[in-house]
Amino acid sequence: AACSDPIPQETAGPFPGDGSNGPNVLNQDGVMRRDIRSSFGGMTGAAEGVALTVILELLDANDGCTPLNGSALYLWHCDRDGGYSLYSSGLEDQNYLRGMQIAGADGTVTFTTIFPGCYPGRWPHLHFEIYGTEAEASNGTSPRATSQLALPNAICETIYRRSDYGNSASNLAQLSLQSDNVFGDDGAVHQIARMSGTADAGLTARLTVPV
Repeated sequence: AACSDPIPQETAGPFPGDGSNGPNVLNQDGVMRRDIRSSFGGMTGAAEGVALTVILELLDANDGCTPLNGSALYLWHCDRDGGYSLYSSGLEDQNYLRGMQIAGADGTVTFTTIFPGCYPGRWPHLHFEIYGTEAEASNGTSPRATSQLALPNAICETIYRRSDYGNSASNLAQLSLQSDNVFGDDGAVHQIARMSGTADAGLTARLTVPV
C-alpha cells in the first residue's frame, strides 16, 4: 500500500462520543464490535440504510509502513437522516454507528455499518480515531490520530436517489469536496475511499491510513 504521508489530522467534530465532548462510549462494555448498526450496552435500536463494509488499513508511517498490529480504531458517523447517536434530537438514547476494533497482524480493521446520509454543510464522511492500544482508548489517553474518510461523489449520488435517504441528495448538491471545511484544503486526496460493490449487494469502502 502507498504510504508516504501520514493521514491528515482533522477535527473530531461536535459529536465524537469519546468523552472529550459529552458522552463516552470508549469505556463501555460492548463498544468492541465489528457490526455497529445497532445500539449496545443497554440501549436498543438500530440504524437502517444501505449496507456498507468499511475496511481501514493502519500503517506505521514512521516504520516503513509496517502494519499497526494491536492499534485500536474507533469509528463513528451519522445515520441516513444525518443524525448522530447520543447527541442529535431524538437520538440521545441511542449509541448506534459507533464501535471499536483492534487491528490484526495485517493492520486492518473491518466494520459492518450503513452508508451515512448527507447533512447540510458537510461532505459525506465517517470519523475515526486511532489509539495505540485498547487500554489507551478506554482510559482517556489522547488518540494518535484523528481523521475522517470521505465518500466519493458518484456513489453518494447513487445512494441518495433512494427515497429512504431523505434530503441527502439536495444537501449533497450544495457541496463539493473543495468547499468542505474539512476536506477542502486538499480535496481529500488522502482520505477518499476506494469503493466496490453495489447498493443492492452491499458496498465496501477501503482506505489506507498511514499514522
